[in-house]
Amino acid sequence: MVNAERSIGLIGLGYWGKNILRNLHGEGVLHTACDSDIEILTQKKEEFPGINYTNSFNDILGNPEIKAVVISTPAVTHRELVEKSLRAGKDVMVEKPLALTVKEGEGLVRLSERKQKILMVGHILQYHPAIIKLRELISSGELGKIQYIYSNRLNIGKLRTEENILWSFAPHDISVILMLLNEVPEEVSAFGGAYLNNSIYDTTLTKLSFRSGVKGHIFVSWLHPFKEQKLVVVGSKAMAVFDDVSSEKLFVYHHKIEWKEGKIPVAMPAKYEVIAVKKDEPLRQELLHFIDCILTRKKPLTDGHEGLNVLKVLESAELSLSSNSIERQKHEQTGFYVHESSFVEEGVKIGKNTKIWHFSHILRDSQIGDNCIIGQNVSIGPEAHIGNRCKIQNNVSVYKGVYLEDDVFCGPSCVFTNVYNPRAFIERKKEFRETRVKKGATIGANATIVCGITIGRYAMVGAGSVVKSDVPDYAVVAGVPAKRIGWTCKCGTTLHFNNTDAECKYCGNIYKYEEGLFRAIEEK
Repeated sequence: MVNAERSIGLIGLGYWGKNILRNLHGEGVLHTACDSDIEILTQKKEEFPGINYTNSFNDILGNPEIKAVVISTPAVTHRELVEKSLRAGKDVMVEKPLALTVKEGEGLVRLSERKQKILMVGHILQYHPAIIKLRELISSGELGKIQYIYSNRLNIGKLRTEENILWSFAPHDISVILMLLNEVPEEVSAFGGAYLNNSIYDTTLTKLSFRSGVKGHIFVSWLHPFKEQKLVVVGSKAMAVFDDVSSEKLFVYHHKIEWKEGKIPVAMPAKYEVIAVKKDEPLRQELLHFIDCILTRKKPLTDGHEGLNVLKVLESAELSLSSNSIERQKHEQTGFYVHESSFVEEGVKIGKNTKIWHFSHILRDSQIGDNCIIGQNVSIGPEAHIGNRCKIQNNVSVYKGVYLEDDVFCGPSCVFTNVYNPRAFIERKKEFRETRVKKGATIGANATIVCGITIGRYAMVGAGSVVKSDVPDYAVVAGVPAKRIGWTCKCGTTLHFNNTDAECKYCGNIYKYEEGLFRAIEEK
């Protein structure tokens, strides 16, 4: 491998990429290293001379001398970088995870097969000499029938904001467990906690159930007092422990269970046996395997399909986290739901079956009725009043002094104000003007409602309108400033009058408009 031509490009020289750089440079196969940080490039150029450095990914894609790329960038970039590399005709090794969704991963696998290019995922533990030896112990039957397998990957160290602990730590252990058992789980469940950031889990416990009857769990956390990386395999004859923190990596315990009087199980502990393993660096072995696959065109041990299996477990665990979170359970008990990324201040009252979605903020002493839907990035309050069955779409702010009665619809990005003549340098909180939106009214997307007015029952405000005066019941208004352009039925259908009478073509309601007065004659 040392004499292989310099045909590999490396993307990302940061936290893990610097280790890949060291190994590829040592093997003499690295053509170009790429990173967006100029300072990192300058430093690495002095440390590892004799290769090309660039801050442009396109320099690698467009260079015909580069036959393969290794990608060591944040997980959120993996799909795009892998796809572009494959389309440029490069073999690819990408650090875990393959992508952020199963759908994205499936697309990458199909693309690699269509292009007939190597696609390998950096599940490094499968190349660890101790894990390879553990697989041999299981295959030889020395541990007996595998009954239970679990791992702890715990640390107090680098905290990430672009991915949660499940996606950061668990892929390695999922990959190893699937490999050792040679099957995928039938059931996956998980729960965890987000303590530093409401939307990012710091600790998770994932449970796996396999058709063979084997059970397992994966406990990961970056809020742990010390570093621990252990994988335990419990068999009917013996137990094996892989301890990546220990100087001796692999241990076997020949514990026995004896049945006292045929009824009471008694554990008979035995001394552990240290299993000798090679001292090779796993990352170097992983990269040598990738190089070998490039040269021989054989399928990688951790190919795209293997990466996809890991991705399916991760996605199932993520889905389970969403349904099993403590916050969701708490809100189910109280009768309403608030997404974990949203924040509700003290003194807020929320009705039954109301749902508050991502990144919203409900300020103190606001009231929200039953069966409401509050969309993403909505701000309510303080002391705002929302009736029952209201729908407030994304990017809406409902300020103090705004009162929404029952069944009001607020379209995306519509705007309420509460001060008529605001100045940044003059305090006017005592000059808030009340705005009332009556039952059943609809406000269109991007409409602006100037404070101090009333929008009548079942009125309809057109998208993009600026409303500066009261809107009568059932009126349709539009424009800048908004003017009445018609009348609407309770169901939202525009009415067409025959002299003074109108019958809704949609629901059959009957209305009369005469002498400037609109009224319902028959309404369901």
